[in-house]
Amino acid sequence: MRAYFDPSFRFGVSFDPDDGTYFRTNVVDEAGRDTGRDAFMASFPHLVDVGIMGHCNHGISGRCAESGIDCYQSGALRSQPHMSVADFARIADECSGRAFQFALGGRGDPDEHESFRDILAIARSRDIVPNYTTSGWGMTAERATLTAHYCGAAAVSWQRAPHTLRAIRLLLDAGVTTNIHYVLSTWTIDEAYRRLREGSFPAGINRIIFLLYKPIGQGDGPGVLDAEDPRVRAFFSLFNSEEYCEVAGFDSCAVPGLLQWAPAVDPASIETCEGARFSAYITPDMHMTPCSFDQEGKWAVDLAHYSLEEAWLGARFGAFRSHFRRACRGCALHSDCLGGCPVTRDVVLCESIQGGVNP
Repeated sequence: MRAYFDPSFRFGVSFDPDDGTYFRTNVVDEAGRDTGRDAFMASFPHLVDVGIMGHCNHGISGRCAESGIDCYQSGALRSQPHMSVADFARIADECSGRAFQFALGGRGDPDEHESFRDILAIARSRDIVPNYTTSGWGMTAERATLTAHYCGAAAVSWQRAPHTLRAIRLLLDAGVTTNIHYVLSTWTIDEAYRRLREGSFPAGINRIIFLLYKPIGQGDGPGVLDAEDPRVRAFFSLFNSEEYCEVAGFDSCAVPGLLQWAPAVDPASIETCEGARFSAYITPDMHMTPCSFDQEGKWAVDLAHYSLEEAWLGARFGAFRSHFRRACRGCALHSDCLGGCPVTRDVVLCESIQGGVNP
């Protein structure tokens, strides 16, 4: 168990590298008394999403699009070199003793990086737990074994294909805590609802994590869920039952939907957008931004000129945080929602959202 107290923002945090349990206390006052307030941010990101993949090895085959995903990083269209081992080691060095986890990603499957083993080993040598998401297309028994040795968990994108089930089986057989990442869109929500009701996701997985479809990169508007769609209300209402909460989870983008339509869910068990508050993303070419959905680099900081800590505490990350302080201040759910996604307002599942950021 790793634990420390953040003196700048006055809260405690702990992380268990064996089972992934992450816990934060409320803010305490100078006398150490609980104020009852959630911590707004940390002095340094606790989770760093590291884009080690600069391009997708699948080319323009369309496997992701055929499964209703539409890569928000435009992996089949944008091509950069993969992140170098030296750059990754620099990130790990700066994060050592400060960050708990790396989420390995980028424009492609992290397990297909030519230095996958070295990257995993470097992370663990700095006492940071690596995790990653893969399409599963190139998963092998050797990669699954490496994952079991070094990673806390792995997720397989739900692509409704034989390689999806094969990758899940290889990871489970190797003893890896394995999740399914399911992109939730207008095209996939009916299947998600049906499979949850039937319990027909593959046996043995840890959780199905639902990720909102984003109108970013190769994504487009028709796939984005609408708060007024009755299917959306019906889907989120399922989670008023503990039965479904035990098998599923959500990305933080979905929190407004849970707060509205699943009031039985304890707000303490969900986390709204952590970008620039407790997490950050680093691109393959070493630019740090609050969130990987910032594909235009609006809030990005070039790490050729700044340290991770300087980027984290700098003006661009501060501008991103200002959204959470200002958005929807009149709403009773503000403290749990913080106004939802600052990058694209289209994905905020709220029937009373007033548009952009309120003054």
